[in-house]
Amino acid sequence: MAARWEHVEVDAKNAGPDFWARYHAYRRQRHAETRPEDPLTPDEIVEKEMKRDDPFDSHLRYEISRDGVILSWFSAGAPKPSSPGYETNKHILWADWSVHRDHRRRGIGSSWVPLVLEIMERHSQTTLSMGTEEASGHAFLKWLGAESKFKGAENRLRLADVDWKFMRRWVEEGQRRSPETRLDAYDGRIPESMWEEYSRELSTMLNSMPWEDLEHGEIVINADVMADWYQRNEQAGRRSHAMVTREPDGIISGITDMMYATYNPTIVHQGFTGVRASARGRGLGKRLKASMALHIHELYPQAQWFSTDNAGSNAPMLAINTKMGFKQFRVGSEYQITRDRLAARLKELAGAS
Repeated sequence: MAARWEHVEVDAKNAGPDFWARYHAYRRQRHAETRPEDPLTPDEIVEKEMKRDDPFDSHLRYEISRDGVILSWFSAGAPKPSSPGYETNKHILWADWSVHRDHRRRGIGSSWVPLVLEIMERHSQTTLSMGTEEASGHAFLKWLGAESKFKGAENRLRLADVDWKFMRRWVEEGQRRSPETRLDAYDGRIPESMWEEYSRELSTMLNSMPWEDLEHGEIVINADVMADWYQRNEQAGRRSHAMVTREPDGIISGITDMMYATYNPTIVHQGFTGVRASARGRGLGKRLKASMALHIHELYPQAQWFSTDNAGSNAPMLAINTKMGFKQFRVGSEYQITRDRLAARLKELAGAS
């Protein structure tokens, strides 16, 4: 099945100009096909991020090329032993691959399966996880034998349509219901003295999110992860914004964050929003979301959209987003398959050829 196609591993850190020329040409083609509405991330930002040493995750990259053109691109990642979440996530390989639109239905996509199995066996990984937003991707993953385990969507809010008076009422309502709860805003890095506390509370909230049937390990954020995250984003020209609510005893009860990229000034990305279980039911989620929306709108008047990702099963957050005016923009699913089942499927394909 793979004999016709040569899978070449890419060392991004030491790659030459010929590689980057064909890689950027390929990602432009894919961008035009999958996200034509959005600005393209500049070449220098992409190169910088691919070349960086990641202290927490390993990254594998391969290409299939002919005559200076990438026909297919494969990437995979997994936590390193240095990752704080390594023990509960080390069995999962996260992978993604695509085929140039002019070279499909030639067996290129399925030719990656032996390599995936070899990688999983080498690192003792037992679960393969892959996501897609494209009809062809869904069809391929189902044909491969993978199962859809998690459904989510990118939702977008057009700022010109926001009822800002309504947002202010949410803020005022949250203040009335919890008059002793303080809201603090941080543009850029939050103070380093808060990192340990913040990362602990953020980890707890992240692990309370609904994951449907997706097999996953624990999300563990610590001060080292935060330092790396800040450094990576700042080097790429992205600025983070966070808000937290604190109870009278000083405990962080809610968190929300957003990210602004200088190279993409019209779309601001809403990251995580969560409220501590013991503090729910007082409108803190709405207060945080509305306060952040008002703040970002004032900071970046040129922004036209807020973008956020939501699990299809996260009804409370979807309800807040819907009331704000967010609308579904694109839908995707995360698929998973065990290594043993994938190996059995490879044998089936070999027998049928």
